[in-house]
Amino acid sequence: MKLRTKYILFVALLHSIALVLAYIALHEYPLWFIVSEVLVVLSMVIAWHLYRQLITPLKLLMQGAETIQDKDFTVRLLPTASHEMNKLIAIYNQMIDELRKERTLQEQQHLFLHKLINTSPTGIIVLNYDERVQQVNPRAQQLLDSLPAQFLEKVIQLPSGQRSSFSVNGVVTYKLQKSHFIDRGFARHFVMIEELTEEILAAEKKAYGKVIRMMAHEVNNSIGPVNSILQSALSAGSLWQDGGHRPLQHALQVAIDRNYNLNSFMRNYADLVRLPIPVMARINLQQQMHAIALLMEARGQERLVTIQVLANEPFYIEGDERLLEQVWINVVKNAMEAIGDNGLITLQLCPQQRLLEIIDTGKGISADTAAQLFTPFFSTKRDGQGIGLTLVKEVLLAHGFTFSLQQVQEGRTVFTVNF
Repeated sequence: MKLRTKYILFVALLHSIALVLAYIALHEYPLWFIVSEVLVVLSMVIAWHLYRQLITPLKLLMQGAETIQDKDFTVRLLPTASHEMNKLIAIYNQMIDELRKERTLQEQQHLFLHKLINTSPTGIIVLNYDERVQQVNPRAQQLLDSLPAQFLEKVIQLPSGQRSSFSVNGVVTYKLQKSHFIDRGFARHFVMIEELTEEILAAEKKAYGKVIRMMAHEVNNSIGPVNSILQSALSAGSLWQDGGHRPLQHALQVAIDRNYNLNSFMRNYADLVRLPIPVMARINLQQQMHAIALLMEARGQERLVTIQVLANEPFYIEGDERLLEQVWINVVKNAMEAIGDNGLITLQLCPQQRLLEIIDTGKGISADTAAQLFTPFFSTKRDGQGIGLTLVKEVLLAHGFTFSLQQVQEGRTVFTVNF
């Protein structure tokens, strides 16, 4: 029952009793009956005024509470003729002003945070209380659409406060960092994703570049004088005229040849460190693929490997023709070595999708090998130097092209380049 109902009932009951008592005294004390009736009427008038003075502040406070409940902080109460009431109204208006300022500040912060997250080059994934994806910014959505499902599993399973990395085919590496914030008393997690490819490449190149330069310096400093001595010995005709030192002469020649091979070996590494900046020009990939197929045809025939080109129309890209030609040669050469003998290599262009695929029917790639394919100096071949695919990666990244090398099914490995 409402307070005002209780008050009205109480006043009505009290005055009813007074009227009944006055009626009983009507016959014996007529004068007192009239006086009592006047007093009852006067009491009812006073009670009505008190009721209005008490109920009016309560009504105003109830209206204020309803506006707060509706989260409407724009309604302010007007002063009245009552001093006590005006003090309550002043306190209420001050509270509403503070709530409105706080709400405006929160909305501004929320809007700023929303814009910051959406324009950030860092991928951000916000999880709900059940560790499911609730919100992602555009960069994170792009990564989720392009990366395998294992990526999201690793994001969710990463403990809060921990860092980890995720590598795709040994080419692109992402750093994952998970943290949390408190929302309504409960911890909610979010994950920040940054691409580390450029930083890793720069660190790798700096490390192996320093080693290669030091090795090249020491090897070249020794090869030159040693070859000079050996050449001098071989050119001394008096030593070899009788033919009695034929084995020694042969051994010296073998040593000279070996020195040249060693020099070539070091030059290959040095070329990797000194990779030139691409000179961009318009290239017709259709012509370049036919040229590569023709160039590698003789080597393929030795292994019974057929090279076919599926390119029915011109496909133009911007790139360094010399560097890209070396890339395609390396990839086709690796495909031949993966096939061994008797197989097929297909050079396929898809101009509509801006795509090049080099497909071979070789033995394929294991998952462990795929993760290290583009790691500098990694090779599965006995005499491999691990330079070929490293060079491929350096050149394609320098052009801004994305690429992958993976076994899509048994007997079908695809090297894909997106231009």
